[in-house]
Amino acid sequence: MTYASTDPQRHTSNQGEPMRRFMLALTACLLVASACSSSRAPSASSGTTTTAAAAAGFGSLASPCGTGTAKGATDVGVSDTEIHIGYGDDAGFAGLPGGGHEMSDAVKALVKWCNDQGGINGRKLIGTYYDAKITEINNAVTQACAAKEFMLVGEGWTLDSTQEPARLGCGLPAFPTYGVSPQFTNGPKMIAAVPNPVDQQPVGLARWYAQTHPDQAKKVATIEINFAASLDTRDKQRSTWPKVGMTFLDACDQQLALTGEPDYKPFAQKLKDCGAEAVSFIATPYPVFENFLEAADQLGYHPDYLVEANFYDQQFARWNTNDLAKTTYVRIGDVPLEYASTNKATADYIRIVKANGGDISDLGIHAASAFLLWATATKACGATVTRACVLQKAAAVHDWNGGGLSGKADVGANAPSPCEAVVRLDKTQWTQAYPTAAGTLHCETGNVQAVSGPVVDKVHLGADRIVHEFEAK
Repeated sequence: MTYASTDPQRHTSNQGEPMRRFMLALTACLLVASACSSSRAPSASSGTTTTAAAAAGFGSLASPCGTGTAKGATDVGVSDTEIHIGYGDDAGFAGLPGGGHEMSDAVKALVKWCNDQGGINGRKLIGTYYDAKITEINNAVTQACAAKEFMLVGEGWTLDSTQEPARLGCGLPAFPTYGVSPQFTNGPKMIAAVPNPVDQQPVGLARWYAQTHPDQAKKVATIEINFAASLDTRDKQRSTWPKVGMTFLDACDQQLALTGEPDYKPFAQKLKDCGAEAVSFIATPYPVFENFLEAADQLGYHPDYLVEANFYDQQFARWNTNDLAKTTYVRIGDVPLEYASTNKATADYIRIVKANGGDISDLGIHAASAFLLWATATKACGATVTRACVLQKAAAVHDWNGGGLSGKADVGANAPSPCEAVVRLDKTQWTQAYPTAAGTLHCETGNVQAVSGPVVDKVHLGADRIVHEFEAK
């Protein structure tokens, strides 16, 4: 796919489980990332510079970092010697301490990696951490605006629609790890290294499944958490999956309570009675899906499950000792972490983050890609680093893969990558089911399909595919 947008303004047992846990984990369900882990909360980073190192590439990408003679206070957050950026997650939320911290670990590590090489054109990077704690996102963005951050880089906040009046009110651009709401995923002054627009949907998993399981693909049902993000994902699938050979059964769709269900057997029984042989399960891997699988097993019901990348999770893998998840197929758009030995970019990501004491995850991969995209565009602006220039340079990028971390995407046109892999669990180990060459991605134009219907209509996209609702008048 080719596009020609260069507009710098664009994107160019679970009883009693608290609602907040689901809100956080569902972030990734939307789209692109693995579920958040919860080992610890990150601390703020000042981006301390050590002795400049020789420029080092990242995967196939030439390093955007290095020494130089850039001077001048060229824009908000830029001085003769420094560029100030904000990043963050929801790790301080009491319901899931440390959730998503791998994103911030990646940004902190890459800020240091870049500063060790001399910064960007000689300007040192100063990274400031903002914890949105899910419900305090307006505070985080307001603080970033008051601190006069140049841009947000590699942040990931669950309730990102509520940030837009504040973010756009102070003209703060973003290169996020992920976007959740259509208001942000198609928002102005936002460029995603892993695009997830409301009007286009990756369908590689559905296409592969329809080709390899044609009979089961005629009997597909959906079940999802009753939450705006998961309902949007369902509607996007129902708009696009039939185009690649999937047939949804009528009257089989079910919604689970946001706070969890006391008994999942009635839901599994309905799917069984409907004759569903494949189920799109739009929720969290734990505890929801784990409890559902146990309930379905008690009923002797074992369909195939088709799920998003948030299920690509080590905690879920460790649970699967009984292999109840053996027919669960997960769509991912990145080279799996298990194959880092054959992919330099994945190995570089792991090495850089671990050397800085951080943790790794699929979310961290996307944060690293976001940082690298921002840094590459910033370097291209030379000494005169401005928000408008960086957005313009990034909007002109139509072939981005983070140096080999992910499939190539047209980030300038806010178009998802047509490259995907399918992974599944063999007991407690993740293995690649497709393509057959392990550690590779399959790329095909038809793996991204246009979305139509209410899920798109309700956000009033402009002709430029941007939501202008919250722009300063």
